[in-house]
Amino acid sequence: MKKKSKPQRSKQMNYFEQDSDETFYYIAGHTSAGVHYGTSWGEIVSQELKIRLAVKKDSKKVAGLIYLAIGDIAEQLTGQTKTEHIHETLAFFFREKNNRLSFQNTIIADVLDEVVGTIISYPGDDAPVLDEPILHRLRKKRRNQEICFDKEADPGDYYIDTICVSPKFQGYGIGTTLIKEAEKAARQIGYSRVSLNVAHDNPTAKGLYKKLGYIEEKIIQINGHDYDYMVRVIEE
Repeated sequence: MKKKSKPQRSKQMNYFEQDSDETFYYIAGHTSAGVHYGTSWGEIVSQELKIRLAVKKDSKKVAGLIYLAIGDIAEQLTGQTKTEHIHETLAFFFREKNNRLSFQNTIIADVLDEVVGTIISYPGDDAPVLDEPILHRLRKKRRNQEICFDKEADPGDYYIDTICVSPKFQGYGIGTTLIKEAEKAARQIGYSRVSLNVAHDNPTAKGLYKKLGYIEEKIIQINGHDYDYMVRVIEE
């Protein structure tokens, strides 16, 4: 009996939604008891995951992931309240150079040509300069030159600004892989400390970062919320 072939990689994943569920990327068939069998999402991720540098055309998908990750901070950065306008502004800054949200600072996790995760990172020393274009736009929009952002990154640290994995692809180690890539980038330019912020009331994420060697150093405030500033010392 000829084995049923797996869908071609060039096809878009949403084409196979009718043959997918939370466990299987491709349901090849069913046992006599009606249980699915086929290719699992875990197998697809392990075989097809690619880590690459971001490009401008990733803007729409990355904007959605950024908003998913940072919530009301995205409203603060963009000066927008409607989701569609927040996405548009995040995507605009992603396509631009020399700002904190730029594609220049972004690494992508890609599965079957779909953006499934992203991490934005940069030297903490560069944070004030990278904030300027966003602040300039926000001050002009609000007609208030006194607007400032909370300090998120310490000089001397390589800072992980944002990390997000699409909910459908969480639990497969993609976030850990992205963090390792950011640490590699830090090491390549001579940084020995990598830092990130995690919401004080998010023990799940905090637990993951602790497993990766990040230690709580202090509590800071970002947009009125408490965050744990966590640091990992890496070998140069």
